[in-house]
Amino acid sequence: MAGTIREKLEQLEKETLSEKACLSLNTRGREREEQLHSLRTEFQRDRDRIIHCKSFRRLKHKTQVFIAPYGDHYRTRLTHTLEVSQIARTIAKALRLNEDLTEAIALGHDLGHTPFGHAGEKALKKLSPRRFSHYTQSLRVVEKLEYDGKGLNLTFEVRDGILKHSKGRGKIFDVKKEELPMTLEGQVVRVSDLIAYVNHDIDDALRAGVISEQDIPSHLVLSLGRRHAKRIDKMVWDVIDSTSRGGLISISLSEDMNQTIVALRDFLYERVYFSEQNLVQYRKVDKILTDLYEYILAHPDDYVKSYPEEDMLEIRVIDTIAGMTDLYALNLYNKLFLPNHRTKF
Repeated sequence: MAGTIREKLEQLEKETLSEKACLSLNTRGREREEQLHSLRTEFQRDRDRIIHCKSFRRLKHKTQVFIAPYGDHYRTRLTHTLEVSQIARTIAKALRLNEDLTEAIALGHDLGHTPFGHAGEKALKKLSPRRFSHYTQSLRVVEKLEYDGKGLNLTFEVRDGILKHSKGRGKIFDVKKEELPMTLEGQVVRVSDLIAYVNHDIDDALRAGVISEQDIPSHLVLSLGRRHAKRIDKMVWDVIDSTSRGGLISISLSEDMNQTIVALRDFLYERVYFSEQNLVQYRKVDKILTDLYEYILAHPDDYVKSYPEEDMLEIRVIDTIAGMTDLYALNLYNKLFLPNHRTKF
């Protein structure tokens, strides 16, 4: 008979989850060994560490698509993260996968995202002396930057899922095996991220007036419906059905749904992400972050952390900027480069 609450939870996972699920008891562990907790499983601990870290709290003031929007109902990185988590948990529960692992990956997947969304990421890619992406930066946050350079010391499975959650405009699942998360739970987050953003970005673009209902291709409306909830429901059902039919070997979509989602994503890239309205904002963001980078590089003592000690200053400056919220970056830019009424000439 299991003794601690954690042991009882581990036993419950063994008895109730699919044989394809990743059990907490079978984790490949942490980089630094720790004593097991009496109440929580290893994946529960990871989820809690992510929720309580500073990077997670800053997501509430980081752009999803529309930069520093006026209006309370536009998505931010935090609300996006919560929507991904909700979709991913629904899929994981239906497939009898490990919800705690799924939730931990979902909550941590965008911790390294830059201020100003993809516009900020594009600017930092140009400035960084080495390859920059929000998913590698998210891994860097949990491994090297949080807790004053000690990192969160998360399990291998959560870190793997965070690193491999993104597909950009690439294929969703039809890629090399090593490019996919090693766990089915990580693959669930990968597809849930896509389901979340192709739906809520349509919603926000309509709210902003960037597109109208009539702009959405009729064949996509016919296939998915007009309502936000109905579109998500159809996509989630398809993932569950297709994966179950495939014997839970990997997370999958039907060919029709895969083509539909890709078409919706392509529509967003053409009409929303790279719209003239957004491209104007991209140029402004590039100017803001480039100026901040050059200033902070020349005055590191006031802004740059001393860790990780093994990394060159330029990399740590990128860490500083990537960690900023939209509001902080705008206020700092205003303070450093724009005159105000207290300025003496």
